[in-house]
Amino acid sequence: MPRRAAAPAAEPDRAAEGASARARGPQQALRRLGLVRPEDLALHLPLRYEDFTRVTPLAQARDGDEALVEGTVLACDVQPGARRQLVARLSSDDGGHVTLRFFTFYPAQRQMLTPGARVRAYGELRGGWAGWTMVHPRLLKADAPLPQGLTPVYPTTAGLPQAYLRAAIARALPRLNWEETVPAEALAELPGAAGRVWTLREALHFLHQPPAGTPLQVLQDRAHPAWLRLKAEELLAQQLAQWQARQARAQLRAPVLRAAADGLPAQLEAALPFALTGAQRRVAAEIAQDLARAQPMHRLLQGDVGSGKTVVAALAAAHAIDAGWQCALMAPTEILAEQHFGKLVAWLQPLLAPRGLQVAWLTGAQPRAARRAALQAIEAGQAALVVGTHAVIQQQVTFARLGLAIVDEQHRFGVAQRLALRAKAGAEAAGLEPHLLMMSATPIPRTLAMAAFGDVDVSTLDELPPGRTPVVTKLVAEARRAEVIARIRAQVAQGRQVYWVCPLVEDSEALDLRAATATHAELAAALQDVRDAAGQPVRVGLLHARLPAAEKKAVMEAFAAGQVAVLVATTVIEVGVDVPNASLMVIEHAERFGLSQLHQLRGRVGRGALASVCVLLYSPGEDGRVSEAARERLRAMAETTDGFEIARRDLAIRGPGEFLGARQSGVPTLRFADLEQDEPILEWARRWAAQLWRQDPARAQAHVQRWLGACVDYLKA
Repeated sequence: MPRRAAAPAAEPDRAAEGASARARGPQQALRRLGLVRPEDLALHLPLRYEDFTRVTPLAQARDGDEALVEGTVLACDVQPGARRQLVARLSSDDGGHVTLRFFTFYPAQRQMLTPGARVRAYGELRGGWAGWTMVHPRLLKADAPLPQGLTPVYPTTAGLPQAYLRAAIARALPRLNWEETVPAEALAELPGAAGRVWTLREALHFLHQPPAGTPLQVLQDRAHPAWLRLKAEELLAQQLAQWQARQARAQLRAPVLRAAADGLPAQLEAALPFALTGAQRRVAAEIAQDLARAQPMHRLLQGDVGSGKTVVAALAAAHAIDAGWQCALMAPTEILAEQHFGKLVAWLQPLLAPRGLQVAWLTGAQPRAARRAALQAIEAGQAALVVGTHAVIQQQVTFARLGLAIVDEQHRFGVAQRLALRAKAGAEAAGLEPHLLMMSATPIPRTLAMAAFGDVDVSTLDELPPGRTPVVTKLVAEARRAEVIARIRAQVAQGRQVYWVCPLVEDSEALDLRAATATHAELAAALQDVRDAAGQPVRVGLLHARLPAAEKKAVMEAFAAGQVAVLVATTVIEVGVDVPNASLMVIEHAERFGLSQLHQLRGRVGRGALASVCVLLYSPGEDGRVSEAARERLRAMAETTDGFEIARRDLAIRGPGEFLGARQSGVPTLRFADLEQDEPILEWARRWAAQLWRQDPARAQAHVQRWLGACVDYLKA
């Protein structure tokens, strides 16, 4: 019997495979955006909306409106030229006309725009009296029924079409199984609710699918009551997390750092070559009270540039040392760390030497022998105060008993770095958490302090030491550069010193900026015939991040000693540099700097009794103007020297996420609330957070988890 032939293999379903492959792309894009669960999709709210619910007569249209127009195609041609474009002429039923232009076009569009065809076009209307124009409008068939609601436009990514995203969200909304986690009595007190309390489900459905007639502007401004409900949810979660972090910290134990009445803090204050300001005394007392408790201090010391935070930190360190514990001070840059080290050695070393203790210096760039000696002194407990950069938290650094950690310019450090410093309490401090003092020369606006630092006690130095002179700020265009250099010649001839700050070290083809090296050469040539008050040729120094550490130190010491008249530098001098004889600062390409950074740089002058000036040298673009954001920053600098007002404006320009830098406290995850606009809701959330934890902790925990999830971990730092 002949062998039976094997059955042929089944033909693959090519169409099914193709459909599956096409679906995989958008699904992967959804995962990239973190849109995995129905909850994720429900909280992915529209950026804006388009109104296809009504056709706008051209006679009623206004310039700049986004509108849906309908009409008959009169003509359609591809116009040749350097850039081919498809141009169609549309006549509406009310006698108006609109020109449709496409710089990128497809055969399907040409087919829809066949003369005589009826079409609808959606886009931004431009023109009016000279004739209406739409560029790259959306084309739709004129016989299709109009939708019953506004069309949402979502944030998306490559490979994720709006239509696919809309469909995914529409499928997710009915699957939401969210119980209300905000008590009805809390919602009844919500500011702006106007008697109508929206459920979370109602608010989400409304914002994803607003009905026809909903004013677009109210939605775009996030002023609609449905937006109010989401903002309340989000801010309450953030405040609940802050309250939870504070309560958790209260359960931890820390060493009691109480100094004797005639101990090191009193000796330090008596030895200082200046009197403390009232603000310094008040803040030092607040810190001393915290250190004397068995719970870990978690305090932010904020103060404007030059308000004297270092001496407050020295007094805090003195409390720890007098109680028999070590203190570590970590700064983000070697220059700033070295400035602190110089002051702290001068103030504290004479008082520590009789006790057999020392102030230790620790950075990554120090010689091996010096580093080994510092590490040994730290481990033995002989180094009572350790000052340094990130090197302080490296693995080989072992403290005997760390009782106080001080982090300067805390926003420049990440969460993990601050946690690493606090984890170095030492074997003798097993089970105890070191106290934490964070310092910032960037004052935190009130609303941001409530939101970002609700779990932190905030102390503010709001008084400058006597003898400081106000700094006059002048805006000068690059075209007047020669006048600025002439001003520098006059200043150095009188024995004054000058900073010139540049944003780059070397010329960049991408950015047309003068480099620090080129400016240094230019100023050295311009000042080569100038003599200082002692008749000596003036020197021009150069300082930037790429210089070796020893060279940086030498340049700074020469400038501080008055041997260098003009210091050309990048932003490495942003914080920490203190030269009272410097009375003029020029910031080149000031339009490229952030507002907070400009204020920090300006704080390098006016540190003595000399009248001081900060020149913001800006370079307009090819159109002769600078950007609107840059104008706002420069205007703020010219109008005020108040660091708190600067911080308020900076927050308005940049938003909380960028303002806070690396803290990542949960505020950068605020997706819906605006801290300045929504302050009443923030106050409501603060009030109800503690109440909800006490009344219903399970509901409070569920609310935090829903909105913040893993972000809660950031509050530990």
